[in-house]
Parts: sequence; C-alpha cells; structure tokens
Amino acid sequence: MQKKITTTITARGYELDSYGHLNNAVYLNYFEHARWEFFRTLDLYRIIAAFDHLPVVTDVHIRYQREIRLFDELIIESFCIQEKPYLVFRQKINNKTTGVTAARATTKLIFLDKNKIAIDVPAEIGEMIQQ
Repeated sequence: MQKKITTTITARGYELDSYGHLNNAVYLNYFEHARWEFFRTLDLYRIIAAFDHLPVVTDVHIRYQREIRLFDELIIESFCIQEKPYLVFRQKINNKTTGVTAARATTKLIFLDKNKIAIDVPAEIGEMIQQ
C-alpha cells in the first residue's frame, strides 16, 4: 500500500508574480518541501544520513491546473513508489481555500553514494515506503 503524507502551506506575498498569483517556480519549492516532509515523517532522513545516501532529483513534470493566490491554504499530498533504480513521487497541491486541485507533479529521484555514484534505492528505504 502506498503511504500518503500531507503537508500544509499558506501562499505568501513574496511568492507572487506581477499577476498576483503564485510564481510557477514556487511550485517546485512547495513540492520539494513536501518531499522532505515525507522523508522526515517516515524517519527516512535518518537512514539517508546514516548511510551517506543522497537523493537527487533527475526528472520533474508539473501540470499547472489552477492559480494559487495570496493566503490560499494549500494541502500537498505526497505518494511515493519504488521503480528501480528510482523513487517516484506523485504529488498534488489541493487548494483548501477554493476546493480545487491547483497542480500535480511527478518527480523521479535517484540515490548517490558517498562517492556520488548512482545506486539502487537502498533496501531499508524501499521497505519503509512499501509498509
């Protein structure tokens, strides 16, 4: 069964563009923040740090669906699956203020060892995301 982790964020004024909605680059930050919260919530960061594994983003695809405006309350849902040699995150930003999905993202990560050589998803991490 896939684990779902939710992260809540409020859109801030300095993240807006001249049209008054969230700048497209900020979506990347939101998705990245939610991925790290996923690691923290499941205690995966401890494993990453203990074994000198470094998760590196290799591919991101974002589908922008609706605008986000100042002070909108957002809930980011993050799911993760293993597709060797990658961890694949499927995420969406739900706008709690408007009740619609604002964006969806698929992100692939690969792990590097301490010598920065690509490795398979560490077994401990693969097991924890599949529990």
